Amino acid sequence: MSGTLQPTAPLIAGQRRARIRRRARVLGLLALALALGFAVTLMLGQSRFSPATVWRVLGGEDVAGAGFTIRNLRLPRAVMAILAGAAFGLGGAAFQTLLRNPLASPDIIGITAGASASAVFCIVVLSVTGPMVSIYAVAAGLGVALLIYLLAWRGEVSGARLILVGIGLSAMLQSMTAYVLSRAPSWSLNEALRWLSGSVNGARLEQALPLGLALALCGAVLLSRARDLEMMRMGDDAAAGLGVRLGRVRIATIMAGVGLVAPAPATAGPVAFVAFLSGPIAARLTGRDGPVLLPAAGIGALLVLVCDFTGQFLLPARYPVGIVTGILGAPYLVYLILRENRKGTGA
Repeated sequence: MSGTLQPTAPLIAGQRRARIRRRARVLGLLALALALGFAVTLMLGQSRFSPATVWRVLGGEDVAGAGFTIRNLRLPRAVMAILAGAAFGLGGAAFQTLLRNPLASPDIIGITAGASASAVFCIVVLSVTGPMVSIYAVAAGLGVALLIYLLAWRGEVSGARLILVGIGLSAMLQSMTAYVLSRAPSWSLNEALRWLSGSVNGARLEQALPLGLALALCGAVLLSRARDLEMMRMGDDAAAGLGVRLGRVRIATIMAGVGLVAPAPATAGPVAFVAFLSGPIAARLTGRDGPVLLPAAGIGALLVLVCDFTGQFLLPARYPVGIVTGILGAPYLVYLILRENRKGTGA
């Protein structure tokens, strides 16, 4: 017996070290890609600036012809893209891990739709603008998440039931949004449509502060539960047997996840499919070994940053970032639904 166990222990330890090294490489490459993307966003555009000029402006120097463009236009836009993308990616991966289903993304199950419907109602019907739109959107996102949870509750929350309830509620909210838009006067219609498309146009640094705080606080809660969430991938019974307190983990994850994905669309609009795509991409990069929450946050930030730059400068016309991410995410959603359907039929 001991002869068979002895070579097994070093093998397991070696596999664990290999997983840790792979995860560290992925996180390092994501950090490098984000740094490069951030630098490119500040340097390139309709006008180009050297790295030295960007550095001088960020250091507080007032460089003629560059200070306003970099400090007031490009820097807030890049910061908002990174924060919103990280919030979407981290929140989306948390929901997908908790419910053990790649379709369980906040923009699929209705949470983002709730924030969007509230924002459109405020802009069109109540004539509210500015920070109050964000406050109403966050409150609506939390309310919709609670409603989905209650409607899906049958002694416990089933992932499949929660997803179906969320999809149905999302369809209702989108219909309400379409109705409000159809009745909107022209002066508020453009503002509502711009917000709905998902955009970081006109971002300001002070707008990034609430989202940064939400990312720090709720992100810390989710990352502290990362190991429990990974154990719950094996099933509730197995996780409970390993000491995971299922009820506490579910409530903490849902509250923290909503605390991320509601403020993000409140500041940048419902940037399509970032929460949906980030988790699966992170899982592929890390080999599905270990928690994917932190890599998913990096993927989300990189997606929004790169897609915003692409929509602004690399396409024949200028498009909001939500249009570009929607073009990327829609085919993957169709593929995923077809794949899940084949699994369900045993094909």
